Amino acid sequence: MLGRALWLSLGLLAGAAHGDPIRFASYHTELTRKGPGLLLADILDRDPQVVAVADVIAATEPDVLLIAGFDHDHDNHALTAFRALLSEKGQEFPFAYAPRPNTGVPSGIDLDGDGYDDGPRDAFGYGDFTGQGGMALISALPLGEARNFSGFLWQDLPANIAPTTTEGPFPSAEAAQARRLSSVGHWAVPIDIGGREVELLAWHGSTPVFDGPEDLNGRRGADEARFWRMLLDGDLPFDKPNRPVVLAGVANIDPVDGDGRHPAIQTLLDDPRLTDPKPSSAGGTDALNPEHEGNPALDTADFDDPEPGNLRVDYVLPDAGLKVTDAGVYWPTPDDPMAQVVAMASRHRLVWVDVLLP
Repeated sequence: MLGRALWLSLGLLAGAAHGDPIRFASYHTELTRKGPGLLLADILDRDPQVVAVADVIAATEPDVLLIAGFDHDHDNHALTAFRALLSEKGQEFPFAYAPRPNTGVPSGIDLDGDGYDDGPRDAFGYGDFTGQGGMALISALPLGEARNFSGFLWQDLPANIAPTTTEGPFPSAEAAQARRLSSVGHWAVPIDIGGREVELLAWHGSTPVFDGPEDLNGRRGADEARFWRMLLDGDLPFDKPNRPVVLAGVANIDPVDGDGRHPAIQTLLDDPRLTDPKPSSAGGTDALNPEHEGNPALDTADFDDPEPGNLRVDYVLPDAGLKVTDAGVYWPTPDDPMAQVVAMASRHRLVWVDVLLP
């Protein structure tokens, strides 16, 4: 049976902009390994986790998919091999955008103040090797000329909340000035939908833990989310999007529960220029944490219990000018045959939203 992505790639949904919904999705696959080249080997060997991730994608049939937690290599060999695996499962993604992320890219500076300048925390984004835990965009629809904001310096974000050199962990003014805002990346990628364009705004924010009292990662993740509001406001040295947008990515911040600066994501969810379709699942409800305040149906990640527990950290937020026809989190209940596949694939769940252009 031909999937939606294959129909689109064949041009058989040419009227998509005028009546057929487009499915945007974000999925933190946790397809990251301990060294360069290992992910490619696992894909070629059909490692069970890799196959499980592919099965989740095949079951949900996204048209445009942001993949997070995916090891990058210079020539995108792993991504090419993974797209071939998806093709075997009837999911064609002929278009892709996957530039080098900040993860594991050496800064040449002692960013964490441990006396060395070549550790994983001295990279522009945490990583044991260049590209570890990066991200990639794959699409059944043509992509336009992308903008990559990943080199933008944190200190250049107006009203940023970066720790000062006296708060730490920066050992010097040089280190504070060198740190980039994006721990992984910030991209703006036009998607061609039947001759009209939607701009995908993609990011993967910092995990708000693994730091000290200065809350470096919590501050960084909050500012990574705030970057988008400032871009839409026109308060950054970049052109504002001139077409409808869809935000997609891993904020690593729940609006209510867990660590992280909750107002940073809640403000984005409340932005009148965006729609929060509140994708939900029965599986999330079934796996609720009684001590949490948030709606468990909206959770997108099955983390360790009781701390941090299940959280809503993955998002797809369409432009308010786009009509949302459906949305969901792919989290089957335990009695569903796909439940074990989903659990094997990743602690995160694929989040999807169907939209129509006006």
